[in-house]
Formats: sequence, structure tokens, C-alpha cells
Amino acid sequence: MNSLMNLPGRLAASALLAIGLGMPALADDDEAIDVTEGGEQIVLLQDDSLDNWAIHVDPRTEPYSPESKAEGIFTVEDGLLDVTGERFACLTTREAYKNYHLVLEFKWGEKKWAPRADVIRDSGILMHCVGPDKIWTTSIECQIQEGDCGDFFMVGNTTLTVDGETKTGGRFIKSPDAEKPNGEWNTIEVICDGDRITNIVNGTVVNDGTGASVTAGRIALQSEGAEVFYRNVILKPIER
Repeated sequence: MNSLMNLPGRLAASALLAIGLGMPALADDDEAIDVTEGGEQIVLLQDDSLDNWAIHVDPRTEPYSPESKAEGIFTVEDGLLDVTGERFACLTTREAYKNYHLVLEFKWGEKKWAPRADVIRDSGILMHCVGPDKIWTTSIECQIQEGDCGDFFMVGNTTLTVDGETKTGGRFIKSPDAEKPNGEWNTIEVICDGDRITNIVNGTVVNDGTGASVTAGRIALQSEGAEVFYRNVILKPIER
């Protein structure tokens, strides 16, 4: 768990707003793009476009200001994604994927919003999203939260085993803490290989789970009350 793993290497874009309208569930893993079998990396975040993504906003949350339109929660310019955090929402890939090495960078912004204005900053990566979009989609989360980067959350009663312990729903706490101080860029890697998921923070393996109950699906980034920036969001084949 604490070993190092060496692995090689504001222009709002048009995006379909999917409030209350879900995507169909995956029938089986065969419907997902197998990144490792394909052998080519996939750039998920384009320079100035979110065309490959769908936005889902929690319909129960109201805007915190008149200018807080859903279309402005996620914007991208020159490959930099700004997630305002002003409403609870997900930015979800239109395609489903499996057997991939996800690499991205993130850093925290300054803005925080109710109901999380007085607590630690929070976001996350949802892997293997299946079923209709909602807050939050059935999936397994790599937590991005101040001091907790790399925790596993089993969302929607998914199941995972870490260090011999199996949980349906719930959380596995990462170890060690490898997150950099606020304002600095962090590199997060998530290797999804069959039913195994490995979370790596700034080059350090912090969580490793097996027996995942979902092994393919869409990928989502959360807006959850805090401003956060993402860049260089790439899927690579797994080096086995």
C-alpha cells in the first residue's frame, strides 16, 4: 500500500445539459471501449470543447446567485477545466470505458459555496458509472478531497475489497497522504484493470482494491461545493 509505483508516461464550450435525463445503463462490459485492447491513448479533455462530455446538475439544488447558470459550472479554455463547485453536478463522459490507466492533474481554487462553505474542499473522480445520471451515479469513486485524496467510495452500493476487507457501500481510507499543499498541481492516476482498481497520488500508491462489482462504465468529475481545476485528462493503455 505504501510502495512507490513508477508508471511511464474562460471560454464556455457547448455541452449537452442533462438535468434529470439519464443515460442508458450498460448491458455488459462489451459495450465499453477497451482502452488497453485498443492500444492508443484517449485525450478526454480537449482544448476548448466539452463536446465529449454531458453535464448533470442535481435538480434539488438551487443556484446560489442569479448568474449561476448550469452551463457555467464546467468551462474549459486552452485545456484547463474550471469547475466552479457552485452547484452539485457531474461532468460525465459520453462513452463508457474499461481497462485503462487514467491520468489527470488537479489543483484547488479559492471559491467555496454553501452547504460546504465552512468545510474542507471536495471533488472526486467516479469510475465505472452505470445506470442513469444522478447525484451521485452508481460507480466507484477515487476521492479528491483535502487530505483524503485517493480514498475509495463505493457509490450506489458497489462493492470492493481492500487488504482482505470487503465493503458494499462505504469507504476505504487511503494511506499514506501524498497530496500537495493547496495551490499546487497534483497528479492523480487510477488504473482500472478488470476488477482491480489502483489509486496513485503524485507517484505513490495509496489504495488498491480488487473484486470490483462494476468493471466498466462512464467516467465523471464532480462539482461539490468547491472550485477545482483539472487538466491533462488522458486514458492510456495499461502496461502489463
